[in-house]
Amino acid sequence: MYRKDLITAEIERLAQVLARIMGLKLEGDLAKANELFNETIENSFKLSPAILEDSDTTAFENWLNETDLPAEKLDSLSEFLYYELGISPQRNALIAPRLNLIYKVLAEKHKIVHLVNFHRQEIIQQYL
Repeated sequence: MYRKDLITAEIERLAQVLARIMGLKLEGDLAKANELFNETIENSFKLSPAILEDSDTTAFENWLNETDLPAEKLDSLSEFLYYELGISPQRNALIAPRLNLIYKVLAEKHKIVHLVNFHRQEIIQQYL
């Protein structure tokens, strides 16, 4: 029970950070938004921004298979990445395949499927 409360609190904090990132983007402060995004990815998800930025998905796929993040945090990571889509064609090409990999792990390893994720997977196809 205690672990679930900790995870819930962390997910709520991550949702607040995501809202702040989106607010910074709307304000036009893309540099600050990107800095906060990279900081959060590294500190909260233990994912190096270099792995995320690598054009080859192998390092990301290895990280995803080796990570011990609970399903709730992987779902939060998918939220962070989903809201990175649409920034540029180059960014879309990096993010879309990684989102599909996360959705695949959530479904196959954690047996978690969301209707929202199904819809997002359809949207992601336009970026692939």
